[in-house]
Amino acid sequence: MDVWLPLESNPEVLSNYMTKLGVSPLWSVVDIYGMDDELLDMVPKPVKSLIFLFPCSKAHEEFRAKEDEELKGKNIEHPKSLFFTRQIVHNACGTIALIHAVLNNPDIEIEEGSVLKKYFDSAKGLTPDERGELLNKSVEFKETHEENAQQGQTATPNINDAVYHHFIAFVHVNGTLYELDGRKSFPIAHGQTTPETLLKDSVKVCKKFIELDPSEVRFTLLGLVPTQ
Repeated sequence: MDVWLPLESNPEVLSNYMTKLGVSPLWSVVDIYGMDDELLDMVPKPVKSLIFLFPCSKAHEEFRAKEDEELKGKNIEHPKSLFFTRQIVHNACGTIALIHAVLNNPDIEIEEGSVLKKYFDSAKGLTPDERGELLNKSVEFKETHEENAQQGQTATPNINDAVYHHFIAFVHVNGTLYELDGRKSFPIAHGQTTPETLLKDSVKVCKKFIELDPSEVRFTLLGLVPTQ
């Protein structure tokens, strides 16, 4: 499996990265400072996606394996409009979370001929595994990713350094809240939601992640929102 430099969970870096990929500058990534209603109400609206960064602890890895095994036997169908790609590349989870966040919101404009638009046009008719392979083979995508991985406030990590945190995205598609994690075999449906309740509904799921490992505090919430 190929390895990319990990992205920092820095809203400014991620917003600049989206713009370089071709996403309209009318949309940005912002920090969400807590999970109580008062802080969630301060987040600019509409929130198009909640991006969640969490540590890959033993408890999370065991839960992921169990959940994946259970879903394999259920043959659940998802809307054709739902865009989901597998993660074939180590440390590409930040890029994949942004792909999931943007491409499941068709009202977010993407520039024709841009890195993301070319990927989307080529990937639409493919399986999730094929979409992951397509991303892995995209030199243009990798170069844009790694250019932004070298920005931010922390020192640029070595490509072989162990990375313990993982990005996933929550989106609203056809009235359902979906958790999209490129390391999982399937999208995960978490019940009904609306564009207005997406943020708080997603936070309820994030709290369940946190409950798996109550001693862990290294969690980050980010929102894809209109640029202020």
